[in-house]
Amino acid sequence: MTIERLHDPDIRTFASDNTAGVHPEAMAAIAAANGGHQVAYGGDAYTARLAEVVRAEFGAAAQVFPVFNGTGANVIGLTAVMPRWGSVITTSGAHLHTDEAGAPERVSGLKLLTVPTPDGKLTPELASREAWGWGDPHRPQPLAVSITQATEVGTLYTPEEVRAVAEFAHGHGMAVHLDGARIWNAAAALDLPLRAFTSDVGVDVISLGGTKNGLLGAEAIVVVDPSRAPGLEYLRKMNMQLASKMRFLSAQLLALFDGGLGLRTAAHANAMATRLRTVLERDGVKFGHPTEANGVFALVDAAVAERIRKRVRFYDWDRDAGLVRWMTAWDTTEADVDAFAAVVREELSR
Repeated sequence: MTIERLHDPDIRTFASDNTAGVHPEAMAAIAAANGGHQVAYGGDAYTARLAEVVRAEFGAAAQVFPVFNGTGANVIGLTAVMPRWGSVITTSGAHLHTDEAGAPERVSGLKLLTVPTPDGKLTPELASREAWGWGDPHRPQPLAVSITQATEVGTLYTPEEVRAVAEFAHGHGMAVHLDGARIWNAAAALDLPLRAFTSDVGVDVISLGGTKNGLLGAEAIVVVDPSRAPGLEYLRKMNMQLASKMRFLSAQLLALFDGGLGLRTAAHANAMATRLRTVLERDGVKFGHPTEANGVFALVDAAVAERIRKRVRFYDWDRDAGLVRWMTAWDTTEADVDAFAAVVREELSR
């Protein structure tokens, strides 16, 4: 049977790391897990091995729950650490708030209490704006704090900054959730193991990203202390995130850890973002945020941005401010970066 290819594999965009394909090593992991029969719904050898690896990485009590996507990881993870009357303090720019289509509220009834932040990072001082009203039946009860690493604007929390948020949250009886859609990019940029800015500094539940780093529909929820997230295994099924052939998700996640794929691919994507910024800085392009991971946030006139976008796809971030986002991925090459920079340079000069 001949399978028809419906796209041009040579096309590269800077719209999202989600637009990249699946890494060959992830494909190889899927192929290696294929053949024969394995117990369904997580009773397989690959999921068992993943559990061992996660305990080694995040702590002896840590549990892992593979899921299909980041929305599922975020919503289920937060639901598990709070009662129905709980609310979540997060930033106004958090993916949880801006890009989950209301899933926390509609699926789990979780109220989001948001605060603006100039650099994408939550601090104890910012969180304190919404950390009040416990015992007041008229006030959504703040019972969790959610941060994102790397943030939506590509900035990074240091371990000390995460610890400060966690100590504040725990001091007020709140759990700490970390949205790690780009957690590997953060680890590569900080040159630290994942646990250094998660379990070691007080994070309770982690959404472990994989799709943005070369995997095929594979993410996971990591619970550092299972006693803080009772019933998560039931919530995963109730929320339609329990994979029957889980071995294929677990095998890919294993590749990120066992084969060193996660850090290698993330480091490469980060390096390509740095290269893009460095090249364009020489041409006088201004930027709205630091480039600390694999996102480049540039200030470009709307008309110029539209001309560039007709040639290479990307997204506006804040159209009123003239801020656009250019994302690099595991498969972005130096030639891709230089070609895109040439397009930007050409349109800026018109």
